[in-house]
Amino acid sequence: MSASRPRRRPLRAALFSLLTTALAGTLVLHPGAPPAEAAPATFTHPGVTVSRGQLDFARGKVLAGAQPWKGAFDRMAASKYADLNRTPRPRAVVECGSYSNPNLGCTDEREDAIAAYTQALLWYVTRDERHAAKAIQLMDAWSAVIRDHTNSNAPLQTGWAGSSWAKAAEIVKHTYPGAWANSGRFATVLRDVYLPEIINGSNSNGNWELTMMEAAVGISVFLEDRAAYDKAMATFRTRTAAYVYLASDGPLPKTVPSQNLDTRDKIVRYWQNQSTFVTGLTQETCRDLTHTGYGISSISHIAETSRIQGQDLYGTDVGERLRHALGFQAKYEQGEAVPGWLCGGTLHLGLGPVTEVGYNAMHNRLGFAMTNTRALTERTRPSGTNNLFVAWETLTHGDNPA
Repeated sequence: MSASRPRRRPLRAALFSLLTTALAGTLVLHPGAPPAEAAPATFTHPGVTVSRGQLDFARGKVLAGAQPWKGAFDRMAASKYADLNRTPRPRAVVECGSYSNPNLGCTDEREDAIAAYTQALLWYVTRDERHAAKAIQLMDAWSAVIRDHTNSNAPLQTGWAGSSWAKAAEIVKHTYPGAWANSGRFATVLRDVYLPEIINGSNSNGNWELTMMEAAVGISVFLEDRAAYDKAMATFRTRTAAYVYLASDGPLPKTVPSQNLDTRDKIVRYWQNQSTFVTGLTQETCRDLTHTGYGISSISHIAETSRIQGQDLYGTDVGERLRHALGFQAKYEQGEAVPGWLCGGTLHLGLGPVTEVGYNAMHNRLGFAMTNTRALTERTRPSGTNNLFVAWETLTHGDNPA
């Protein structure tokens, strides 16, 4: 377990401000990185993972009592995150160690952020202003207090919480006609406390950096920060290519240059000692499908946000990697026997509620069969939440044409 890091927020925020200013005109990529997707000239709101059109479609289906959306809504409304009596539990410093030891505010922050997003969705579907007010209360409580994330899991924690905060804030700010007096303070906290912790990425297992970039992209949309959006998207493209293997990559998976994985032995060790590479395998498949699901989910969330913002990545290698990663993992999650060459013949299952966004994009929009992913998605509907950063995606993205 790493020791708590010293307080460094003012310097780090200042350096980050200088960096993004410098990047406003020119985006510098790692050598060999895939081309970045430029930020839109005008951002679309709400535009983090879920659009107004998608929200309208979901709302219409729920009000009509149509399935699976009504069941998905009912599951959300019955969850602890929908409680209008929820008491926020903000902390000035959230300290998160490896495997949640210590856990000083980590669960509280993540779950308050999911609750804010849940309340925002409840507001949109029901138009009951109490839910918008509750989302605002949760966001205001944290923006009044939070100043830092510390210890070894700080970047991942910031990514998890930041992803949900951005989705909640987008819906409330851009659909609720009532007042949110402290929205500027919330934006400042996202810029000064959250973004500097995640924008420079991670050389840990790939799900870390993917989740961090999900939060960075979402926060950049909320802040309308084009430089941060471009930087996060460039990192995302590089990491996605290094997280999901395609046969077209060659005999070895692609790598993130900063990790110096410059030999086959280093790559195999990083890929959990898996030495046979097949299309759809991920860097964490042989660790477990739960962490793999985190990575797949963030890939789909960022691709969805990019699509809403006007640049559709589903037709690029991002979509190809997402489609194959979903299908590969889904067939084993569904019970197919694990061959001996794969992870020594044993997989740790538990993919989680992470298939709806990618399945909807690749099957319903682009027309790929996705037989295994479809079977898993339909069997596990309505999807709930992983209590970290994924929530209610049958409601928001299940067979959603918007």
